[in-house]
Amino acid sequence: MQTRRERLLAPPSWWCAAAAFAVAWGWVALVVSDATAAVVTTVAVALVVGVVLGAWGAAVVEAGPHGLRVGRVHLEAAHVGRVRALDAATTREVLGPRADARAWLHVRPYVAAALLVEVDDPDDPTPYWVVSSRDPAALAAALDPTTTPDPR
Repeated sequence: MQTRRERLLAPPSWWCAAAAFAVAWGWVALVVSDATAAVVTTVAVALVVGVVLGAWGAAVVEAGPHGLRVGRVHLEAAHVGRVRALDAATTREVLGPRADARAWLHVRPYVAAALLVEVDDPDDPTPYWVVSSRDPAALAAALDPTTTPDPR
């Protein structure tokens, strides 16, 4: 089995929105104060929003013979149950009407598809993990080569 690894970075449009947000706050500071306050405000807001966006997309999703690792959380291969690659519509269902409150989620709103991994551990109350992925079929294949994409 081969290891598959991906990082769910925020898309460029989110970074552009963050820059526009910082500029808008700079404009407000310019209107109520002076140019120095506007520049300081713009830079401060840009740094804070940039750090938050960067940290949010920093977690690495890695699947392979060792199991599934999402950031610092690890599901050992011995506890990986059935694996399904979900398309956008099925992901919405699993996260919405068919959701289980006990499930462990690592989802990003800018990634439509996901991987569903059932937890095969009688001591763990978590029934399954849902992990956002731009290529859930590749992650599923890395965990279980016999996996096929979800037909729905």
